[in-house]
Amino acid sequence: MNDERSQIPWSPTIRKADGPLYLAIADAIAADIADGRLADGMRLPPQRVLAEALGIDFTTVSRAYNEARHRGLVEGRVGQGTYVKARRARIARPVTSGIVDMSMNLPPLFDDEVLAAKLWADMAALQAEHGLDLLMRYQAPAGTVHNRAAGAAWLQPRLGAVPIERMLICPGAQGALLAALSSLAKAGEAICAESIAYPGLRALTAHLGITLLGVAIDDKGLIPEAFEELCSTHTLKALYCNPTLHNPTTATLPLERREAIVAIARRYGVPIIEDDAYGALPVAPPPALAALAPDLVYYIGGLAKCLSPALRIAYLVVPDSRSSVRIEGVIRATAGLASPLTAAIATRWIEDGTADAVLAAIRAETAARLEIAKSCLPRGTAATDPRAFHVWLRLPPPWTRGEFSGRLQAAGIAVVPSDAFAIGPAPEAVRLGLGAAATHEELRRSLLTIADLLGQSPAASSLVI
Repeated sequence: MNDERSQIPWSPTIRKADGPLYLAIADAIAADIADGRLADGMRLPPQRVLAEALGIDFTTVSRAYNEARHRGLVEGRVGQGTYVKARRARIARPVTSGIVDMSMNLPPLFDDEVLAAKLWADMAALQAEHGLDLLMRYQAPAGTVHNRAAGAAWLQPRLGAVPIERMLICPGAQGALLAALSSLAKAGEAICAESIAYPGLRALTAHLGITLLGVAIDDKGLIPEAFEELCSTHTLKALYCNPTLHNPTTATLPLERREAIVAIARRYGVPIIEDDAYGALPVAPPPALAALAPDLVYYIGGLAKCLSPALRIAYLVVPDSRSSVRIEGVIRATAGLASPLTAAIATRWIEDGTADAVLAAIRAETAARLEIAKSCLPRGTAATDPRAFHVWLRLPPPWTRGEFSGRLQAAGIAVVPSDAFAIGPAPEAVRLGLGAAATHEELRRSLLTIADLLGQSPAASSLVI
């Protein structure tokens, strides 16, 4: 068989051992087009020749070519054979003067055409797996057993084994947070969170009429003693926290604080909502709060920061089956259900290893961008973490957050001042998102612009006349 394969112009390298063989061949065509092994207009081997060379049935190759044709990768020419279809020109990332919108905390774009082709190929392959039912049928509000099992597998490194009955599929992390909050607190009741917290939480509590109280933090995150003091003086319906790569400060709670917070919450009967948006980014994070106290914690594992913001899928793990029934009712009432299409895409990416490859690419690109940030920003001003793609920039006096963000806005750079995060007095700081820049050079020029402004006084940099 090796001799036969060496005599034909192209033969696929099958990159996965599981799943239908015809899909693996179609995936190999996509990957080889992406990395240049298959050039535009190149003729593929005749189906029978390739089947004989691979030692497989002719119909398998025929199905693979049909699948590749359906994905727009190849085209059949009557009487001539099957040819690689001319690709659209690669869309160039916009070239600007280096000024970017750093207000959104996006995962950085990685430059891997093969992996990008695999992402699109997996989406196209859903038709063969699910047929029209995926597009034309409703699913249960909590998601299918298959999708929930995939979510449990994705979270296992952080949570251990998760019973399927405690897992729900939600329409994004914000949808999961809405479901958890709505099931735990009513209008007029109080919950607490870090004194610098995710703006989406502030928006939701205001919308629901829930009182939001701030818990003091330091450079290690939420302070357990401050949480206990609040528990002793208020009736709290929940604690919300973002313990790993905190947004916006990048702090990660050490294990001893996690254990202390769980003990306090248990003593006062306060459920915990753990927003683990960035928990997949560290290779070896401290144990999740949900791993320490699964009976107490509502755990939100979103995919926006570690896989794709476009999916709008998050996994919500609840303490028990009663909680699951209650929250399923909230999902039904507020959203109906999470998108079955994007849930199926997430499941496929998780099961075939694509999600792990994307996560590795995001980690590598994050590390590269953080090195750029460290080289550009003045030492001592930026709170960072090697695994976070955002920076918490503390402003030296006499700068105020309003003046600084206003001057940057005038220069075309958008950042988020601390007011968006503060529950109570806001510190003089802004958050920078490193993921939005199209290239390293654009990121570098933008950060140098920020560093130059930091080195000036507000009065010297004013353009008012």
